[in-house]
Amino acid sequence: MSQIFSKANMEALTNPLNLNNPVLIQVLGICSALAVTAQLEPAIVMGLSVTIITAFSNLIISLIRKSIPNRIRIIVQLVVVAALVTIVSQVLKAFAYDVSVQLSVYVGLIITNCILMGRLEAFAMMNKPWPSFLDGIGNGIGYAIILVIVGFFRELLGAGTLFGMQVVPDWCYEHGYVNNGMMTMPAMSLIIVGCVIWAHRAYNKDLQ
Repeated sequence: MSQIFSKANMEALTNPLNLNNPVLIQVLGICSALAVTAQLEPAIVMGLSVTIITAFSNLIISLIRKSIPNRIRIIVQLVVVAALVTIVSQVLKAFAYDVSVQLSVYVGLIITNCILMGRLEAFAMMNKPWPSFLDGIGNGIGYAIILVIVGFFRELLGAGTLFGMQVVPDWCYEHGYVNNGMMTMPAMSLIIVGCVIWAHRAYNKDLQ
């Protein structure tokens, strides 16, 4: 039990949440922030989808890593990720169809997410299954946190809603408050991500 929750394993899980966050530190996987963060709900679903796929693709690749010929390792990794993406996509269509429509082709594009391929190459191919699984969960959650932050501000300031429900009171609009239409534009997601990176680097000065 102590080995399962050893310091190294816990670092694999927790480091991507802050000091080695794939978006804030490595600046990976930010492309989807342009398209799926206009509302909070699809941002959360996208983050959960990436977390599940990253965790299980890391686990599977780690389990079979010694039997994968080096010259075709990328192909094998893509096959595993594509299979998991297909499963997640079908589950979303079956149980969360409206969100699946909002995410559109971006669920399928998880296959090309730099975080997934980066963790498979840098971690899963060189580590045991349990640490690889934890690393996948950590990196997925670290990515999801950023999507949720961006989605929160874009929906709140752009539409005055959260999860599609109005949270800005009517009296604010009656006194002249206007939703910021720029927040609905994809470029604003990058600006918000930039602000989050700036705040993170300002707080963790040793990372500079």
